[in-house]
Amino acid sequence: MKLYIVPTPIGNLDDMTFRAVRVLREADVILAEDTRKTRILLNHYSIQTRLESYHKFNEHKNTERIVERISEGNTIALVSDAGTPGISDPGFLLVRNCTEKGIEVECLPGATALIPAIVDSGLPCDRFCFEGFLPQKKGRQKKLAQLSDEERTMIFYESPYRTLKCLEQFAEVFGGDRKVSVSRELSKIHEETLRGTLSEAIAHFKTTEPKGEIVIVVEGKNRQKDSFDKINKIDTFL
Repeated sequence: MKLYIVPTPIGNLDDMTFRAVRVLREADVILAEDTRKTRILLNHYSIQTRLESYHKFNEHKNTERIVERISEGNTIALVSDAGTPGISDPGFLLVRNCTEKGIEVECLPGATALIPAIVDSGLPCDRFCFEGFLPQKKGRQKKLAQLSDEERTMIFYESPYRTLKCLEQFAEVFGGDRKVSVSRELSKIHEETLRGTLSEAIAHFKTTEPKGEIVIVVEGKNRQKDSFDKINKIDTFL
């Protein structure tokens, strides 16, 4: 009895690992965020395992029942629509409940959009913080204010419909000259990454409508540069 967390491709179906395919074939049940999308993946790899729905709207109601099924000897695999379950997707609640009940949980390595986005950005990727989707309304400004002094590279997920507004808010908080990388449709046919300053990115998306899944990577605050600027201001004042 075990719960497997199985990452699935973020776009290109060929990014599925051999091990992930085997686990999905051998599981008693696959829990899917959207069974219609997951069925496409399973058909591509001729996987016949039974699918059941598990998403943010039913996870609280179904988690305890799923834990009981695993305790009774079932092997269950959890997938999301794309990427690794638990990363801006359902999964945490089920994993927490399983670990509390002493049930073995195994997460397979695999696809997630944030890693290729930061590596491809050209920004420092030795230390970074992942913020996922920022609050849309309540708490958004407070969160941005907290990040204003963040020195690590920051990674955000965003809807294409809110990308321009998000970049404009970043420029207000971090400054228009802060470096940014905006990736869309990673691993897909129309994959594209725009690199530059926040001001340059804003100008671009005012004339080019953002489309697809968006990952925004923002440079962290440069303490040395800030200190140098302050010294120069003091010298000029004197």
